Amino acid sequence: MTGDSRHPIGHQPYPVGLLADPAEAKDELRRAIRARRSARPPRGQADAATAFADVLDTVAQVRAAGCVATYAARAGEPGTHVLIDRLAGRGTRVLLPVLGKGLARDWAAYEPGETLRERAPGRPPEPGGPTLGADAVAQADVVVVPALAVDTAGNRLGQGGGWYDRMLALVPDGVPVIAVVFPEEVYDAADRPLPTEEHDRPVHAVATTQDLRWVRSLEG
Repeated sequence: MTGDSRHPIGHQPYPVGLLADPAEAKDELRRAIRARRSARPPRGQADAATAFADVLDTVAQVRAAGCVATYAARAGEPGTHVLIDRLAGRGTRVLLPVLGKGLARDWAAYEPGETLRERAPGRPPEPGGPTLGADAVAQADVVVVPALAVDTAGNRLGQGGGWYDRMLALVPDGVPVIAVVFPEEVYDAADRPLPTEEHDRPVHAVATTQDLRWVRSLEG
């Protein structure tokens, strides 16, 4: 790594010596980015959640969507509660992941005003309604996914479980997939491409607290 959690928040770690082993390079990046996120001041989280929602509100496909699949953020992740409430408040159907049997993931619809429940430590908050099946994501007009980092070629670094990569295989062609990260977690693919493996699924755009960038064509 060129840096660690002792560096300022804006410093961007990169596993130069590990790129020949993508899995190991990913693990190094995950450790560094998680440590950096844990150092972010809690007082800024609410403002960041509003900023993410403001940026996503600039996306025509989000504003026009009848159904959006997104995620309920855990502590330290880019906040989504403002986005979820805004979408639900204007009548957009919101799908959120729920954890099923054997750690399998599923989806359930969020009801406006519903209090999401954290069913176990470390698990994301979940809606309490009936599950809809993993393929319910195909109903979404836009899919908003978490990430630890994204590069400008659309490569996404996830938490390592692989669920989102399997889920993205179910998203119909032409549906925008937007990853949400903090500004310093966007990597220049020409200079610092993220390590990738065969199973990784790219995203079309990346939203930060500052702006949204389209990184892949919806037709590709």
